[in-house]
Amino acid sequence: MARKQQHPTTKTQNTTEQVGSGLAELVPDRDRPNAWTLLLDGTPQSHVDLDDPTRLSFEYQRRFGHLVDLAAAPRQPITALHLGGGALTLARYVAATRPRSRQQVAEIDTALTEFVRRTLPLDRGWQLRVRGGDAREILARSPEAQADLVVADIFAGARTPAHCASVEFARLAARALRPEGRYVVNITDGGRLDFARGQAATLREAFAEVALIADPVVLRGRRFGNLVLVAARQPLPLDELTRRIATDPHPGRIEHGPRLTDFQAGAVPVPDAGAGPSPAPPPGAFTF
Repeated sequence: MARKQQHPTTKTQNTTEQVGSGLAELVPDRDRPNAWTLLLDGTPQSHVDLDDPTRLSFEYQRRFGHLVDLAAAPRQPITALHLGGGALTLARYVAATRPRSRQQVAEIDTALTEFVRRTLPLDRGWQLRVRGGDAREILARSPEAQADLVVADIFAGARTPAHCASVEFARLAARALRPEGRYVVNITDGGRLDFARGQAATLREAFAEVALIADPVVLRGRRFGNLVLVAARQPLPLDELTRRIATDPHPGRIEHGPRLTDFQAGAVPVPDAGAGPSPAPPPGAFTF
């Protein structure tokens, strides 16, 4: 557990600031004395516990955490590239669970980054660099075959932008990874799941191995929500990943191989020329 950090504000008030992507608001966690939820225009975006950065509260971030845990032997440092920063929740998790890891974060909203770093300070000993700029541009400039993990959690408002949801983008991620590295993506979808099916097909065009993780209710199209895709050149640790997901407080299912093909339902890879953003969530899809 990381040492306790003091927050500069009191827990009796919310902290708000207008940033590039909307109104950023930090809401105190009533159950934990030094924990906060970051909202952007009222939508929950991240949860950070300054006393325990290994605590991942959001369902999709717990999926991310499992993949960080399985990226290498326990406590072994890794090189990670985060596309989309938010409150830097996963970067904090990597730094706490894998000391001496080298991490770079791409976040286009520099005002949000300044707000987060001021109100939810980082440990100065962490090797964590946040760069302001478009995720795709930073990914394209990243060194080839250097990252153990590339994580894409990219949203413009509540939607994944089109230029970060194409085969060309996936190939840039593959280029940045070591041969044994993994690419992890958070998307949102609902209903017929057309966007998610297209993203599964898109990653399968760029990687030999792809799996999808989601709540069964989301997979059945009965609720709009998060889906996590993981891709690699080498076989994925599916047995261990399945075991970990089974212990989560939120139910989850993994689609891989023939089951992922069935889920894909004939969807084809999406090139830049045909890419579109993820669907906007319906009103009340993400309430806080």
